[in-house]
Amino acid sequence: MDNLTHSLTGLALARSGLNRYCPHASLLMILSANAPDLDIVGLRGGQLRYFEWHRGYSHSVSCLPFLALLPVFVVALIYRRKLPWTKAWLLCCLGIGSHLMMDWTNSYGVRLLLPFSSRWFSLDLNGLYDAWILAVLAFAALWPAFARLVSGEIGARFSGGRGTAIFALVFFVLFDLSRLLLHQRAIAQIEARLYENSPPVKTAALPESFNPFRWTGVVETSNQYRLLTVNSFGNIDLEEGAIFYKPAARDSIYNAKQTEPFRYFLYFSRFPVWSELPFAKGEQMGIKIDLTDLRFGTPWAGSFHCNAIENSRNHVLRSWFTYGADSDLGQGAR
Repeated sequence: MDNLTHSLTGLALARSGLNRYCPHASLLMILSANAPDLDIVGLRGGQLRYFEWHRGYSHSVSCLPFLALLPVFVVALIYRRKLPWTKAWLLCCLGIGSHLMMDWTNSYGVRLLLPFSSRWFSLDLNGLYDAWILAVLAFAALWPAFARLVSGEIGARFSGGRGTAIFALVFFVLFDLSRLLLHQRAIAQIEARLYENSPPVKTAALPESFNPFRWTGVVETSNQYRLLTVNSFGNIDLEEGAIFYKPAARDSIYNAKQTEPFRYFLYFSRFPVWSELPFAKGEQMGIKIDLTDLRFGTPWAGSFHCNAIENSRNHVLRSWFTYGADSDLGQGAR
């Protein structure tokens, strides 16, 4: 999920009572709740390198106990004091664990079992951010400041915000448990239908950030992918869904698949959709190939794209991965 949600979750965990367990627990929890996203250093190697690193080893269970040492060292350096290392390390393990669990709930997924397995785990319960979760966590973070101000005005005792922190964490858990049930209903609706007389081969119900009852359904059949709007307590309108047909085997796609960006993207993607357009630059003629994943957009739009330029003989001249639509052929990570 987004780093603001991770940070607010770490703060809520600290205020729920863990701040009594170890000095500087709030900072320890906030730093550790964001520590796995240190894989952003992969951007120094370009977009493709970051794409390959993201949600990899830094998000694995095997790396968790070692990564938890980093926030402890950082906090010790900031405050220039000795910490109860075991307690601080355990708090940081919990903070990193919260990050892994939250990333597991969304559609992007996380590789929890590296280096033993490269399998992606995703529950499809939350988007990369969720408005309801974020609002409740923000309320829990801001309420103590307001309550402290009111308490000072009336001379009452200030509680420290423990109750609101616990409320936010309980809400988070119950909200996702509810979404799990709503997700199962959406999947059941999708799988109960035929699509142009073909049964689904693979399905998904992808969450929306503002409406917990509304999902984007993705259906794969033997010859097509289909996007649908699904309501957990409504009906599916099959006439509204966009359809993307699987391409026939041909040299242009085969050659693109042999390049590094396309090989990795095909490993990452769950619903890969191919598209081709004519390409002309000066006297050079050929095609531009786009590969995207329907979890994150549609051909030539949205985000997460692999592009390739091939000449008229289907030789790959250039291939790259990019975040977002890459309309400028001079851009993109190489």
